[in-house]
Amino acid sequence: MSRPAVHAHPHPAGERPRRSPARALLPHGIVLAAAAGASALVAFVDPNQPGHYPTCPFLAMTGYYCPGCGAMRLVNALTHGHVGAAFGFNPLLFLLLPVFGYLYVRWTVLSVRGRPMWSALFRPVPVYSFVGVVAVYWIVRNLPFAHALAP
Repeated sequence: MSRPAVHAHPHPAGERPRRSPARALLPHGIVLAAAAGASALVAFVDPNQPGHYPTCPFLAMTGYYCPGCGAMRLVNALTHGHVGAAFGFNPLLFLLLPVFGYLYVRWTVLSVRGRPMWSALFRPVPVYSFVGVVAVYWIVRNLPFAHALAP
């Protein structure tokens, strides 16, 4: 009776196979294409005109603004070069756009180097701080004295 062949594990313990750069960057391309497509749609189909997009469900149910209210009008204003108007629609998102750009570039660099994104970018203190800032913004933008934060 012969013994079955024993195959060694193809990768040493703890190592993952490296993906080709093109395959590693596929999710990045999808995210970039989706963002560009959504921006183009909002640039050409004006969210300031009623009936083009659904109302924010949170605003419709509660009458209060969510942290994302005004985001489509912000994108529309930016795509038409109206930076001041864009800031007025959602100041927090406007200030976070460079942060999101940095995170996208960092994600891309980490992926090319074969490193996982989650452990390198999303540490507890920054994540909890971000969630806290969004929560405070959400509350404050709905208070009477902070009408400048409303879209």
